Amino acid sequence: MSEAHVTVENKSVAREHGYRGILFVISSPSGGGKGTLIRRILASVPGLGYSVSWTTRAQRPGERDGVDYHFVSVEEFEEIRERGGFLEWAVVHGNLYGSARHVVEQELAEGRDIVLEIDVQGAASVRASMNSVVSIFILPPSFEVLRERLTARMTERPDALALRLLNARGEVEHYREFDYVLLNDKVERAASQLASIVYAERARRERQEWLARRVVETFPHSSPVE
Repeated sequence: MSEAHVTVENKSVAREHGYRGILFVISSPSGGGKGTLIRRILASVPGLGYSVSWTTRAQRPGERDGVDYHFVSVEEFEEIRERGGFLEWAVVHGNLYGSARHVVEQELAEGRDIVLEIDVQGAASVRASMNSVVSIFILPPSFEVLRERLTARMTERPDALALRLLNARGEVEHYREFDYVLLNDKVERAASQLASIVYAERARRERQEWLARRVVETFPHSSPVE
């Protein structure tokens, strides 16, 4: 079993032994680079999935509906929310964001690890409602770097950009609530560190108990030495 983790071949065996996938909640202030880092680990770490969030904000140039986000109207979002369809939802910079409950729960039940890319409000809601959540906060090197990144991507109106920068300090201060904190100063290093967290969490003894028992059972019972 490669990397001591559930692969496609042994997923059903793991489920029989009660294995559940790991939910990785990754947050940062807007412009912190979490999207870039997540794309890196999705491409490099096997067996890792991504839950596409829903939002009412406008679609940016280059974004794909159903890939980057599910872009919906406020009315559509509220209808899903009223049905209890969101695991978490929040108002962020004046727009609604949410994560589909059934997608996350089904993937975890099938032993697949899932990444949720959400804001600090959503992260708090998920931690309060679910067990075994691994939360990771991505820190920008400084406010000036954050401002440069947001300005350079040229996807925000001036008023929207100003609001994101105004809210950034409050978002960054939530780092204390997370299990891990990564400094995103160099993308390659930060992505490697993020992948290392995924592998380390997969290898925790409590998550690999079913696998360890299977291995132990292959050994003959020893007799006491006289």
